[in-house]
Amino acid sequence: MSAKTWGSIGALILAVVGSVVAIEGGYVNDPNDAGGETNHGVTVAVARDHGYTGPMLSMPVEKARDIYAVTYIRAPQFDRVLAKSPAVGTKLVDIGVNAGQGRASRWFQQSLNDLSRGGRDFDAVAVDGSIGTRTLTAYTALEKRRGRVKACELTIKLLEGYQTAHYTALAKGPANSSFLVGWLDHRIGNVPLSRCAESVAG
Repeated sequence: MSAKTWGSIGALILAVVGSVVAIEGGYVNDPNDAGGETNHGVTVAVARDHGYTGPMLSMPVEKARDIYAVTYIRAPQFDRVLAKSPAVGTKLVDIGVNAGQGRASRWFQQSLNDLSRGGRDFDAVAVDGSIGTRTLTAYTALEKRRGRVKACELTIKLLEGYQTAHYTALAKGPANSSFLVGWLDHRIGNVPLSRCAESVAG
């Protein structure tokens, strides 16, 4: 994966992917994990979907990085969010890897609706898990209404509220109860609000 492939946000995407790989760690085959074998956070099913046929234990980290960039950033259009707000985009990528890209997108859209003050500040968007022009326009309107940094902070706080509720609900099942501490420790607060001042241009 080359930064040049991604244009002006290439370096940012490389950094985001690198942080995800670092959090996910190496090879795991936990019998309580419904995803089965994983390496660098990539499940065996996802690896096979992307053409990797070798043993999961031996899957190169470069393959994982390519999968993250294509499937967890470009496909759900989180790269467009990264270009507007690196912190919010990073949070969406992280949620997408751990809880699903569609869920991350829906939580983002719902957060925007929550912050629209019932549509008084800007039009509500469909919570359909598809990030497009209307969703991005709503986020731009939120930035104009609250300021760039505050819009980011509020959005991340709401995203983490949805994320925490999701994890605690999952942990009520016996198969997932052992994962809650790790989810909360590694996935909540992992994008500091101080990053809301960042921009792609630096």
